[in-house]
Amino acid sequence: MQTIRRSGSQPSQSGPAENFTGNVRIDPLFQPVEGGRVSGALVTFETGARTAWHTHPLGQHLVVISGCGWTQCDGGPKKAIRPGDVISCPCGKKHWHGATATTAMSHIAVQEALDGKPVNWLEKVTDDQYLSEVVPD
Repeated sequence: MQTIRRSGSQPSQSGPAENFTGNVRIDPLFQPVEGGRVSGALVTFETGARTAWHTHPLGQHLVVISGCGWTQCDGGPKKAIRPGDVISCPCGKKHWHGATATTAMSHIAVQEALDGKPVNWLEKVTDDQYLSEVVPD
């Protein structure tokens, strides 16, 4: 049987300070269905807000729906992300993502859990890392 989750029926959460810098709102969209392990959330980053470095054991997909943001994989360049962009983060690859210093950004995040865990949180992104130069595509 299908499940319909009505808009506004699931409470928003603030992104926990140990995993995020700045103001971040997480609106759950769906949890894994029985026998599955995929979940999704709408994540909104205010200007200057971002995740800590983290990995996903089974990868993650981000669909930017508004604003402008930045993302970076460890050892790679920082890239701009915009509405309509789809970012696929490989399994186990250390990365971060968030808003720019001047523009908020919202994305839908979809990830799978391995042994019940969809993310492994690491150290915070430093201000120097966050404000590093954006490499054009």
